[in-house]
Amino acid sequence: MIIYHGSLEKVEMPCILPPTRTLDYGSGFYATTSMEQAEQWVKRKRRKTGVKGYVNAYELDESQLEKLQILRFEYPTDEWVDFVMANRMDASYIHHYDIVYGPVANDRVYAAFALYEANLLDKEGLIKELRAYKLVDQLLFHTQRSLQTLHFIEAKEV
Repeated sequence: MIIYHGSLEKVEMPCILPPTRTLDYGSGFYATTSMEQAEQWVKRKRRKTGVKGYVNAYELDESQLEKLQILRFEYPTDEWVDFVMANRMDASYIHHYDIVYGPVANDRVYAAFALYEANLLDKEGLIKELRAYKLVDQLLFHTQRSLQTLHFIEAKEV
């Protein structure tokens, strides 16, 4: 499987950097199966910085996945909302999964979550709203072990 990571730099050797903010699935290396999603991330960053960016492509060695702890969300569920909220609201929240796969929280999703956080939308309403969207996926590589499943292919300038 080919996956993509949008960045302002070429990332031949993915690594886990300490986050500067709370993230949907916790700290780690984020990627997606959508090249378009990775390109959009780079374009947003370029507008702010003015520097060039790259979509880095990797081969995910699926034969190594059976050795890893993987949490998978196919679509928004109660458990997914709880997991995302735990990661976003509690900087000390820790999970022990090697890889987390699920929907990405894009701008529309952030707006829906903001309504939920402000108690203007209940969890059932949030999930119903999110399931109406065409959500792109994201993968979090949370451990060094998980990064060993990735093999750099190329970096295309955006």
